[in-house]
Amino acid sequence: MRKTVYALAALAGAAMLAVPAAASASTASASTMSASASATQTLSFRGMSLTIPSGWQVYRDGDRVKVITGACGKPSAGYFTPKCDAFWIFGPKVLKYGHEGFSAYTPEQPFYPASDVQACPFNGKYGQVLGKATAVGVRQVGPGHKADYRSWFGRCVKHSNGEQTATFDQREWYLPKSKILVVDVWNTPGLADTLRRASWS
Repeated sequence: MRKTVYALAALAGAAMLAVPAAASASTASASTMSASASATQTLSFRGMSLTIPSGWQVYRDGDRVKVITGACGKPSAGYFTPKCDAFWIFGPKVLKYGHEGFSAYTPEQPFYPASDVQACPFNGKYGQVLGKATAVGVRQVGPGHKADYRSWFGRCVKHSNGEQTATFDQREWYLPKSKILVVDVWNTPGLADTLRRASWS
């Protein structure tokens, strides 16, 4: 008889312990969801809104936005500054001089707003040369918006003899109606999906 009583008491105790455990699992799940929601931020530019990781740093300068996604020696420096994991978003004022600094950007030519040889993204000692487009197409950027997409083959070269030291891809998403250009030379993980999931106001 005593054994039966002890067994029932033990079962009752286990049942009582099971309730708080379930509650605490539910609380942990809610807190994980909350942390996950706060792990993002919204970046808005000319009616386009992107949900990006909260750890990415956003620098605005008029008609241009620099989004730093990793290590960066000079966060507030301009376009072409080497050793800065980032992508850029440009508006129409910048696009007026997007082809070698003299004429307007068109998707048929890579975005290159300078007339001289600019620095390699990975090492400022070397220059960069952009070649032919390796991918051409149309990409969805949120509902009802399509971008002209290009990926341009880039090379880092020595100034002295043109010897190649590294390669990269310059990816560009151009929205002609919204006059927005996104440029990425770091193959930023998740950027294509982030743009595909954009929202518009």
